[in-house]
Amino acid sequence: KEKSIGNMEYMHCPEIARKHGISERQVQKLCDKGRIPGVSKFEYVWLIPKDVEKPVDGKTKIRKELQYE
Repeated sequence: KEKSIGNMEYMHCPEIARKHGISERQVQKLCDKGRIPGVSKFEYVWLIPKDVEKPVDGKTKIRKELQYE
């Protein structure tokens, strides 16, 4: 279900969730909060760049260390 717009390839929340081992709802929340770079919302569907890295969860030690640097 990959989509191409221009030269960018996009995936939907379910594909990103499976790719990174997190829930679809969590992906939606991260998109809504702007925590995944390059996302776009088209009507009710989030379009996420295919090559996006796994988002860092705000509850982890890594995220907290990144905030204070």
